[in-house]
Amino acid sequence: MLDLLSSVLDYLPPILFAALGGVLAERAGVVNLGLEGMMRAGAFFAFLVAFRTGNPWYGAAAGAGAGVAFALVLAWLAIHWRSDQVVTGIALNLIAMGLMSYLMKAVLDKEGSTDALAPTAKFGPLLFGKNLFTLAAVVTPFVMHFLLYRTVWGLRTRAVGEHPRAAESLGISVYGLRYVAVLGSGALAGIGGACLPLALEGRFTDHMPAGQGFIALAAVVFGKWRPLGALAAAAFFVTAQALQLTLQHSHVEWVQSIPKGFFFAFPYVVTLLALAGFVGRAVPPAADGIPYVRGER
Repeated sequence: MLDLLSSVLDYLPPILFAALGGVLAERAGVVNLGLEGMMRAGAFFAFLVAFRTGNPWYGAAAGAGAGVAFALVLAWLAIHWRSDQVVTGIALNLIAMGLMSYLMKAVLDKEGSTDALAPTAKFGPLLFGKNLFTLAAVVTPFVMHFLLYRTVWGLRTRAVGEHPRAAESLGISVYGLRYVAVLGSGALAGIGGACLPLALEGRFTDHMPAGQGFIALAAVVFGKWRPLGALAAAAFFVTAQALQLTLQHSHVEWVQSIPKGFFFAFPYVVTLLALAGFVGRAVPPAADGIPYVRGER
């Protein structure tokens, strides 16, 4: 049981940070379906900078910056040009998928997987055997909850996601707050991606983040668009992921007879089943995904 709990804490940060990014964007009224692509960009640039500099802090900053860069494209298209937010997010995922594979070959001359990071270029154990990302992941949902529900900025951000016209009538900048929320969403997703090479795998692989951005989207819905709800949902999904890893390495005879493909699919099946039984009861912010036109009645 303790080993399972330790695994949950180790694998929680990538999904949780991305889920918190999704909560932030959607609370402001913008659907960020590009979390997967932002995580992938964050993972690649975090690895690249940490590999070249030997400093994991620079790598984490680069990962966040890569997420922000992709989020800026989403914000510009979805807020300024009022593009379809679902299509834009999917397009960003596809771009990130191809672009990072190309850059891995062009910049690092590697295909499939890169060389491993030096131990000094990774975040090692800091407290209770856990790294900085794990410790930050435990604290961040509570900080975001406070910011969203106990500050003026949070009240205004939620207002532009629920009733943007009413917010504008009070002098609140709907576009400005949505830009801030989407860029913050990208930074969090980029940090989630950076966790993978800098704390977990120690390298960048062509399959990163392997659908974890989509699980993060499920955690946003399952957590009812709330930071603490996203924490609980992410922990639930990561428990399924940790359980499949535990079962996969089990020495029990009947467990070993199960095809490995079942274990790989297990976290995603749990995610789909959870959403199938829950999504109908989930109510998003009223203006979520609806483009806003200033001054239009």
